[in-house]
Amino acid sequence: MSENAATNNNNNMEKNQAICKEAIVSELQKKKVHLFYCLECEELARNIASESDHITLQSINWRSFADGFPNLFINNAHEIRGQHVAFLASFSSPAVIFEQISVIYLLPRLFVASFTLVLPFFPTGSFERMEEEGDVATAFTMARIVSNIPISRGGPTSVVIYDIHALQERFYFADQVLPLFETGIPLLTKRLQQLPETEKVIVAFPDDGAWKRFHKLLDQYPTVVCTKVREGDKRIVRLKEGNPAGCHVVIVDDLVQSGGTLIECQKVLAAHGAAKVSAYVTHGVFPKSSWERFTHKNNGLEEAFAYFWITDSCPQTVKSIGNKAPFEVLSLAGSIADALQI
Repeated sequence: MSENAATNNNNNMEKNQAICKEAIVSELQKKKVHLFYCLECEELARNIASESDHITLQSINWRSFADGFPNLFINNAHEIRGQHVAFLASFSSPAVIFEQISVIYLLPRLFVASFTLVLPFFPTGSFERMEEEGDVATAFTMARIVSNIPISRGGPTSVVIYDIHALQERFYFADQVLPLFETGIPLLTKRLQQLPETEKVIVAFPDDGAWKRFHKLLDQYPTVVCTKVREGDKRIVRLKEGNPAGCHVVIVDDLVQSGGTLIECQKVLAAHGAAKVSAYVTHGVFPKSSWERFTHKNNGLEEAFAYFWITDSCPQTVKSIGNKAPFEVLSLAGSIADALQI
């Protein structure tokens, strides 16, 4: 072996050793997090723990007294002293919020090193403004409830929320907590890259609000923007800008309730020549099983949506939908595991 070849080999070995050393140091520096969770989120919690050896699942006894009020017990309370602790919440209905808040308010007071609340879906986000005197902006109320989480030994509570409905809601939280606003859009972009290369994908936004929120995160794709116009007592969806003709159009929004707007958008895009229409929302709320109107069956909407991507931010929806086409669930587990290391 020549002297130059030997030198190059030595240099490569040193580089590899340095890379390995950095990886080991990075791994050692990661926090070990004890993750508690509500009953609804058990599957998501297990998926989060499977993403990292530094996350340990902990349990709570969720019981009720005869009068219906919570009878709760946090297991291993002594063992989490001085440890990093997180709670995975789902405020899916007013009925479950009180019991979870009771746990959330206690965990930081158990002498933990730090406390993180993971609330993937902020449920009252779409009720953020007053249109007339007397309206109650419950988004602000919920933010105040979360803002009153006690400070732990490590400082204010970190609150992880995905794709909150209105960007101004970040200012609803008081200084006692540190909100971390994440997005599910990277899950969508990864999934779109897995589609056949022959498909020309463009992104559609159902209104200007969705465009403002997401267009910078999806600027690698051409865009179409729809808008809602009022005609008499009805609000009609129209194409505002862009050309969907011959393309696989993916409608992107933060959440879906009844799905009426998405259906109207699909009709408009198809009428303008879209080859396929799919949809992505981070939060599939779907009250009263409204997701059923999107399933592939003989109801007039059969095959209207090629794909309908949601995340697992709303566990009850995920459980109900199962593997029914056109739905696919893109899990937040990996993103949440990463957020717990911040």
